[in-house]
Amino acid sequence: MARDYYGILGVEQGADAAEIKRAYRKLARELHPDVNPDAAAQERFREVSAAYEVLTDPEKRRIVDLGGDPLDPRGGGGAGNGDPFAGFGGFSDIMDAFFGGPAAGGRGRGPRSRVQPGADALIRMELTLEECASGVHRDLTVDTAVMCNQCQGSGCAEGTRPAACDTCGGSGEIQSVQRSFLGQVVTARPCPTCRGFGEVIPDPCRQCAGDGRVRSRRDVAVKIPAGVAEGMRVRLAGQGEVGAGGGPAGDLYVEVEEAPHEIFTRDGSDLHCTLPLPMTAAALGTTLPLTLLDGTVEEIGIEPGTQHGAVRTLRGKGMPRLRSTGRVDGYGDLLVHIEVVVPTRLDKEQTELLRQLARLRGEEQPDLVGGSRNGHGLFSRLRDTWGGR
Repeated sequence: MARDYYGILGVEQGADAAEIKRAYRKLARELHPDVNPDAAAQERFREVSAAYEVLTDPEKRRIVDLGGDPLDPRGGGGAGNGDPFAGFGGFSDIMDAFFGGPAAGGRGRGPRSRVQPGADALIRMELTLEECASGVHRDLTVDTAVMCNQCQGSGCAEGTRPAACDTCGGSGEIQSVQRSFLGQVVTARPCPTCRGFGEVIPDPCRQCAGDGRVRSRRDVAVKIPAGVAEGMRVRLAGQGEVGAGGGPAGDLYVEVEEAPHEIFTRDGSDLHCTLPLPMTAAALGTTLPLTLLDGTVEEIGIEPGTQHGAVRTLRGKGMPRLRSTGRVDGYGDLLVHIEVVVPTRLDKEQTELLRQLARLRGEEQPDLVGGSRNGHGLFSRLRDTWGGR
């Protein structure tokens, strides 16, 4: 049976990427070994992490939706992958199955190796916007399978060796012969005693119980390049899970999670920020300091008559552009959005001053549609005075 990866995360099969991510984060906060040291919780956390990795990989998710299991060590599809000849290597194997070939139902390759390649591992790292811009070096604590230091991956107790399986005679397969109207049918299946390995371990290692690997926490140094963004992954080759029997380790992927910034928002390599501006400064013009991500201060010039919603673009003051090679190829822009702020509370003197200004400008009774004493409406006067003077 293929594993129900959707059920493990508690989402529907049609869930989108955002729903899957929310479900994983909720479970990870409850089950992470740093929060919940219970052994059952740690096993559940590994299942949840594996399910999230599968459902966020388009190819692996496609296999799941077809009824297969991409983490099945037999090849990923299982019996439900839609292949009517699953378990047969090709046409010759099918003919062998019906007409008595020597390796019906398989390729007759003999026992499979106990040494299996390890799975990839995924860990997430939250970075500030400043860290994404500059890049960081950090040591991560990961919990993965490592080679057993007692048996060095063999799975055997010290001074012992594996022995040939008595059930299958070391072939790793059990064959059965049946007669049908087509002739003699020979089928083969993995030996249930040795699980297809052709050998058994009479005296397993006490530390790893014969698996050749154990769970362990260790520190891994990771370099995050400048310019990374939400969802990007950094690959650390050979730092993932060690395979059964001491097999080669998979890769470790570090996925970036970008924390929200209190001032800047990001759009690719460009940055955006909002600059509140008093209406008097917008009318008269001014110069304001703006502290950038790298700590430097940039002077923003505000021209007289600047309107609400105006945008000032600072070229090359945004995020580094990260190429596929990991190198920085220029920088984006910083777009400063002007927000003209109208005062909501005025004292008596301020109110009188504004009324005097309104009288001087002929704006005591704004006329939005018709004309005024000089034959022009409010929109015309605003255009002529605030924009053209």
